Amino acid sequence: MRHLLLIINPISGTRGKAAIPPMVEARCLAEGFRFSKYPSVADGDYSYLDPIIESEGVTDLLIAGGDGTINAAVNSLRKHGLPFGIIPCGSGNGLALSAGISRKHPLALETIIRGTPQEVDAFTINDRFACMLCGLGYDAQVAHDFAADPRRGLNTYIRKTVSNFFSAKAYPFLLSAGDKELDTQAFFISIANSNQFGNNVTIAPRASLSDGLLDIVVATSQSKVGLLLQTARQIAGYNEMQAELAGQKAGLVYFQTDALTIENPAGAPLHIDGDPSETAERFEIRVIGGAFRLLMPPHPPTPSP
Repeated sequence: MRHLLLIINPISGTRGKAAIPPMVEARCLAEGFRFSKYPSVADGDYSYLDPIIESEGVTDLLIAGGDGTINAAVNSLRKHGLPFGIIPCGSGNGLALSAGISRKHPLALETIIRGTPQEVDAFTINDRFACMLCGLGYDAQVAHDFAADPRRGLNTYIRKTVSNFFSAKAYPFLLSAGDKELDTQAFFISIANSNQFGNNVTIAPRASLSDGLLDIVVATSQSKVGLLLQTARQIAGYNEMQAELAGQKAGLVYFQTDALTIENPAGAPLHIDGDPSETAERFEIRVIGGAFRLLMPPHPPTPSP
């Protein structure tokens, strides 16, 4: 018998979540499954659930929250080897949307009940866990400002994005991937396992959740009009992958790698899976292949060609 354990974040996003536990419980009752519910924790330490998972025969771990809640719960509980299900409740829901999971809660629950557990990659940045996307520079500053605002949701995120755009500056970076190097000034760097920031804004249209590679997007120093145009081209999937990095003059550099080092001498801000994080002068980034299993629709979306 399946036993679904639900972790729910009461503050992520803007949508009321009171209806989610009874919805899941009713569906479990109809399917003959067991159900239990626990709140998310601010410090991301879910070790208190370890004995419950083991003693009560939990078979599936469900997360009702945003990408930050998913990051913490998956990192803490993936050691159990159980499949994770997502009911998207965040402001962006980047991982869920990359996996083809609907933002409509009944449809997301249907994926949990009928979906297929599939292996999904993750990565570490200076030994910190990430399962979706990290960013340095402009988008990270947006994440920091968004986290400091008591108002949640997409409208607040858009306001922070616009207000930061006019003050955004380029930072010096040195990227090293194997024998390739890129010495540049950039407005932002995205390190993407998923294909998007969230809300279907596909900053890395060729990214796959399970190819063992990270998609790296570097928006180099240019006019603000150029930055808008290059970012729009990237989101639309028009930019080609670059095989070589040295001497790149493109307004946007796009490549894939399984390991990356970034020198960040000016201390550009950092976010991990949409949550603000402490920056550093140097980052070591490594893929974790098949880091966890995610309940996904039978035919999840494929990367753009």
